[in-house]
Amino acid sequence: MNKATWLLALGLLACGCASIPSPLTPGFRGSIGSPAFGVLTLSEQLPERGTGFRRLRPWSKRYHGTPALVRTLTEAAARVWQEGEPPLLVGDISAQGGGPLPGHHSHRTGRDADLLFYYTTPSGVPVEAPGFVRVGPDGLAEAEGGVFVRFDTARNWRLVRALLTSEVARPQWIFVVAHLKGLLLEYAFASGEPASLVWQAENILHQPSDSSPHDDHFHLRIACSEEESLAGCVTGPPWWPWWPEELRLNDEVDAEKEEPLGSYAK
Repeated sequence: MNKATWLLALGLLACGCASIPSPLTPGFRGSIGSPAFGVLTLSEQLPERGTGFRRLRPWSKRYHGTPALVRTLTEAAARVWQEGEPPLLVGDISAQGGGPLPGHHSHRTGRDADLLFYYTTPSGVPVEAPGFVRVGPDGLAEAEGGVFVRFDTARNWRLVRALLTSEVARPQWIFVVAHLKGLLLEYAFASGEPASLVWQAENILHQPSDSSPHDDHFHLRIACSEEESLAGCVTGPPWWPWWPEELRLNDEVDAEKEEPLGSYAK
């Protein structure tokens, strides 16, 4: 989809002229529009649990995403998990038909997912995430009852690495507070990770300016594939330089500095 078509699709969705596939947009299917102004068809529901993950709220109907997102999450969680460790807890994704989701500005097109951090006890024993608890610059968070847990930098980096190296989908953003981004990058450098991978992480890990700082969870957003873009999916800037040329619709965008218009990371 070229830039003119992208702008037309976004305009139609923003004005409500194409909230679902219609005579105006007969080819629109799947993840339609942008994460803050879109809908979802042909969704797939994340299972209640699987290897290395489980839903935070098993009863919730907010676990519908694109097949690519669901597969990316399940494969990444399985790559991180080791026998005996607590699983990754997955928060909201999208409603079955997408669109507005109470409590969120985005999460409308099946390409966003909230992922709770991995934690340990202060002494280093892996524990399940106690919910959405705010992590300070020292890596500590106070859970209910005055119990403290520590941000598990090693496992959280393994998750980021699994997402960045996914062969299924391309992460556009992993929203997270700046001080935790710093811990993750420092760990990656010290662990001898490839410079190219750390550079990607430095760009994609990002504290948003238009929502909460994300000091209590990761917010993953994947880009549209080439096929999805032709069917009405709108990635929006930035188009990262390591993506295939087909996805980089505007080479003039400064990918290192530009946030998508109305990113609505919440």
